[in-house]
Amino acid sequence: MRRLWLIPALLLVALVPTAAQQDINARIRDEVQQRSQVMRSIHYLTDLYGPRVTGSPGLKAAGEWAVTTMESWGMTNGRMEPWEFGHPGWVNERFSAHILSPVKDQLTAEVLAWTPGTSAGTVRAHAFHLVPPERTTPEQLAAYLESIKSQVHGRIVLAGPSIPAPVNLTPPAKRRDEAQVQALFDPNRTGATPGGRGRGGATPPPPMSAAEIGRRVDEFLVANGALVRINDARREHGQIIAFDNRTFDLTRTLPTVVMRNEDYGRIARLLADGTPVELEFDIVNRIYPEGRTQYNAVAEIEGSDKRDEIIMIGG
Repeated sequence: MRRLWLIPALLLVALVPTAAQQDINARIRDEVQQRSQVMRSIHYLTDLYGPRVTGSPGLKAAGEWAVTTMESWGMTNGRMEPWEFGHPGWVNERFSAHILSPVKDQLTAEVLAWTPGTSAGTVRAHAFHLVPPERTTPEQLAAYLESIKSQVHGRIVLAGPSIPAPVNLTPPAKRRDEAQVQALFDPNRTGATPGGRGRGGATPPPPMSAAEIGRRVDEFLVANGALVRINDARREHGQIIAFDNRTFDLTRTLPTVVMRNEDYGRIARLLADGTPVELEFDIVNRIYPEGRTQYNAVAEIEGSDKRDEIIMIGG
């Protein structure tokens, strides 16, 4: 250990970049500015290997590409380190959705991961809108589902209310200003806090969580012969975020998609007006049992005098 604290003059000298350090800094800047691999790497990991959910062949292929690429840059000991995911792999191979009547149009949606495909191939059926009571209790939900039991068999079901996503032309600031941060950590603060709701104005949680309602609805739809479940993306500008079936059990859910808010709202409005809506879905998903074993792509930049030590740059 260097005791630089004992010799302040030497510490000051050490903080002044030497000619060698300046040369290294210049070489690093030149490499970044003239030969950056960032965009090409993103191209491979998104255009060629994406999407790649955990457990999918795409993720393993992306890892193998990363190892090969890191070794080509001079890194050593490249390898795929296995770890147990605990679930089989899954991938969507093909998907299409259309409205057939009263108009004809393509629908925009994403398939929810770890849900089954339409096993009978392309399915065509009339839509039904399932809207649970607001802030429902288990008893209220059970009563509502019982009342629509005869209406979901053989139907494509919109699950949940249609809530238009307002377009925000003034996005929120990316950083809080100093006053907001000080107020947030003020031990004497009361009421609402900048950028959020205070305790007094907070809305109490609903009797049932959204996850629990979703699970109950899944069970109901499977038990009563519905064909496809549609969830509303509820995001502006056609954005869709589709995660996964939290049980990872394909027998406990229907073929499920997350549909952009505009299309979901259109179908919901037609149904609310009493107009029958016929839809068509074709979903091909595959399960990969070998996806239970996943891999971290690893390669090393070896040091010299401290090559046995490890430096963690990120997390």
